[in-house]
Amino acid sequence: MILNIKYRPASKSDLEFLLDLRIHTMNAHLTARSLPVSNEAHLQRINYQFEHALIIEIDKRAIGLLKIVREANNINLIQIQITPSYQSKGIGRKILNDLIEEAIESEKTITLSVLKTNKAKNLYSNIGFMIVVETDDSYLMVYENYAREKGF
Repeated sequence: MILNIKYRPASKSDLEFLLDLRIHTMNAHLTARSLPVSNEAHLQRINYQFEHALIIEIDKRAIGLLKIVREANNINLIQIQITPSYQSKGIGRKILNDLIEEAIESEKTITLSVLKTNKAKNLYSNIGFMIVVETDDSYLMVYENYAREKGF
């Protein structure tokens, strides 16, 4: 399957889509860790680093969110969420592989945080991320090739 993934900057008109996306992709994980699932809590997370939010589109249809911050030596993956009907189709893996390619070319690390209850952790591990820090609720992961070089 050829994935024609496009990105566009998120705008405030996307908030309803983003809230619905977050509820459907995160509530189970947040509830399992006894973390807040109110609309207010979701909107706070959506608005965090909103200027870096990209709407993921396929065939001009919004299907997810990608929020990354490119720093001097690191790509910080803040959020990636794919609407449930588009999950398990290779979209997340394609996006992550593109980020890995960018990191290799620019000699940067990639960092992300994932809730312990989120099955996406398995995808991250399978494509080369390793856990470098563990908190009560989440793991901080670094793309493995660079984690070794940086002494993690």
